[in-house]
Amino acid sequence: MKYEKLFEHYNMMGKELQNRFLMAPMTRSRSTQPGDVPNELMAEYYGQRSSAGIIISEATQVSPQGKGYARTPGIYSQEQINGWKLITKEVHKNGSKIFLQLWHVGRVSSSKVNGLQPIAPSAIAAKQTNVYIFEEKLNGDATFIPVEQPREMTKKDIHKTVEEFVQGAKNAITAGFDGVEIHGANGYLIDQYLRSNSNIRTDEYGGTAENRIRFLIEITKAVVEAIGKSQVGVRLSPFISFKDMEDPEILDTIICAAKALKKIDIAYIHLCEADWDNAPEIPESFRIELRNYFSNTIIATGNKTPDQGEALLQKGLVDLIGFGRNFLANPDYPNRVKLNAKINEINNTHTLFGGGTYIGYTDYPFLSNR
Repeated sequence: MKYEKLFEHYNMMGKELQNRFLMAPMTRSRSTQPGDVPNELMAEYYGQRSSAGIIISEATQVSPQGKGYARTPGIYSQEQINGWKLITKEVHKNGSKIFLQLWHVGRVSSSKVNGLQPIAPSAIAAKQTNVYIFEEKLNGDATFIPVEQPREMTKKDIHKTVEEFVQGAKNAITAGFDGVEIHGANGYLIDQYLRSNSNIRTDEYGGTAENRIRFLIEITKAVVEAIGKSQVGVRLSPFISFKDMEDPEILDTIICAAKALKKIDIAYIHLCEADWDNAPEIPESFRIELRNYFSNTIIATGNKTPDQGEALLQKGLVDLIGFGRNFLANPDYPNRVKLNAKINEINNTHTLFGGGTYIGYTDYPFLSNR
């Protein structure tokens, strides 16, 4: 077989995966309103794509304060838990595993989204950063608006947020998920603590790299204590600087975090890598350094081709390969790769954040020999 490693079974801390394809988390804004509740349409969408060895759900807010975009799902109410049960049941029925991505956007928000002033490690607004809402007069299309000035988090805010992540993790397990992924990437709250340009605190949560990783480590330890280390992963994005996150110290900080996460012995680190055309590649030297400090599962996601993914797996630098857009438009993506079949393209970018419709969501075709 051409892609021997990609189609190989993989054991991730006792969880048997049918292959090394990972469906990457992708915000699609199809939750039921009011209440940001997962629904049957979402269950159909995830079920269609459960030929992946493992799915990481779309980012899911742990509280109303953690919400940054319209119609994204939550994991803090009983109604949301019940909705997610539809998704996990459908995915498990088809032999895949699924982790819920726990999310708090921090300063990447607006009161027009959730009625609340954003919070962040420091009271620094993200420049040239937008979120979106839906306006009925625009026929359901997303309307992008600038983020608002955040207020600096107090110690009480920090402790409350840690508790929200813990409760979100417990709720995820109740909903049938195989585990949770703590979202520490892409300019959102935990990433804001990691970076010296967005975190200028002078207490134990700011300054040195050891202090800036403290919030991430406190959340991770608390979640591990609540649900077990084999059910916890962390997503990081060392080479992504959009949402005003340029930080010359971030690589050293990420390695510092990786060492601490290995001591906690979590299931995996998920590298979110740039996925736009002509984006910078992660240097192999960084992958080798990360592997030296973190021997558990490493996931690479970021517009990889199957050839690129297979090469990384063959070198032993990563263990799973995440695919986003290809799973979005090809619910049977692994089968298409195996058969070298034609790959569907995304048919309309207006449907990416469709706000409730199946169009551009569950209507992408399977191969005829499904």
